[in-house]
Amino acid sequence: MLLAIDCGNTNTVFSIWDGEKFLCTLRTSTHHSRTADAYFTWYSTLVKHYGIEADITDVIISSTVPRVVWNLRVFADRFFGCRPLVVGKPECKLPHAPRVDLGTGVGPDRLANAAGAFDRHGGDVVVVDFGTATNFDVVAEDGAYVGGVIAPGVNLSLEALHQGAAALPHVDISQPEKVIGTNTVNCIQSGVFWGYVGLIRGIKEKIKAEYGRPMKVIGTGGLAPLFATGELLFDEIEDDLTMHGLTVIHAYNKGLEA
Repeated sequence: MLLAIDCGNTNTVFSIWDGEKFLCTLRTSTHHSRTADAYFTWYSTLVKHYGIEADITDVIISSTVPRVVWNLRVFADRFFGCRPLVVGKPECKLPHAPRVDLGTGVGPDRLANAAGAFDRHGGDVVVVDFGTATNFDVVAEDGAYVGGVIAPGVNLSLEALHQGAAALPHVDISQPEKVIGTNTVNCIQSGVFWGYVGLIRGIKEKIKAEYGRPMKVIGTGGLAPLFATGELLFDEIEDDLTMHGLTVIHAYNKGLEA
């Protein structure tokens, strides 16, 4: 079985893939100081709790936090006896090489999104990924990642607003009942929610106009369902797109059918 690990700036996700489906998905906060032993204690406790019997033979890692990769490598080697594939490293081949400016590094999560989106939908896709940053990933007709947009993430914007304005409280993001808020919390929620609806709609339309071809828009990440409520922003929502992309990249490196 395959253990796919996606390490972001805020959360790290572990998903167990049996070759046909994900058996479970586990989530923890990202800390660069977490040791391999600590990862295994957390992982094995939850797997046992859910009653999952998983004989892990392979591990693939996508990480936007370089300092975490070493301990995840040790985790894979020590507890599963395998050398993990790390997306973005030379030894990890991609089904379709990205086409970006020479010398530009592409985030491994964006490469996984491109692989997952192409496998499920073919090319000409925009993936809107809600994480610490809100990323727009453009996948060409042939499956190559060809660029995108990076905007501040929703929670990052809320935290910056709270820290930068002493009188404003920290609030949880939700869709307000009205645009015009009648209290401070409602005002902030309206500004952030409808502000990001406008951002998503505006950027995706700019991308489509510049790209010059019909495109499908896929939403992924924790807040994607929230921003799909009441607004036609996405053609589809896929919570597991990044993890699916990791299984596609793994299969390609192993010479298997994705």
